[in-house]
Amino acid sequence: MNLSNLKPAEGSTHSDKRIGRGQGSGHGGTSTRGHKGAQSRSGYSKKIGFEGGQMPIQRVVPKFGFKNFNRVEYKAINLSTLQALTEKLNVTVIDFNTLAEHGLVSKNDKVKILGNGELKAKLDVKAHAFSKSAKEAIENLKGTTETI
Repeated sequence: MNLSNLKPAEGSTHSDKRIGRGQGSGHGGTSTRGHKGAQSRSGYSKKIGFEGGQMPIQRVVPKFGFKNFNRVEYKAINLSTLQALTEKLNVTVIDFNTLAEHGLVSKNDKVKILGNGELKAKLDVKAHAFSKSAKEAIENLKGTTETI
């Protein structure tokens, strides 16, 4: 083996198409763009969603649905979470700041107390909203609920 018979590995190289470089290149004339029409011209760009003239999918599929921009999103906190928090911190008043300090809500959230779980301690709870069952459970233990 010497420098005169070195060659790249089989399949590792390929020759590029030299388009628009005359008839001798094998790609002269129309330069692989076909005859006439928009796609043969310079500056052509198809619009987003164009499917070659076929009816585009965004026109075939019907519009549906509705998004209520007045909807209020609440962060749900269950009674079981409140019970765990009272056992951990030994507190009787739970408000938004308490929940935020312990990472249960972020400062921009609105809090809704839900009735899942069991509450054993008497609590004074302040939140943005309460479910009916949560309100009953808290008030049955002589606790108070205050809507912020």
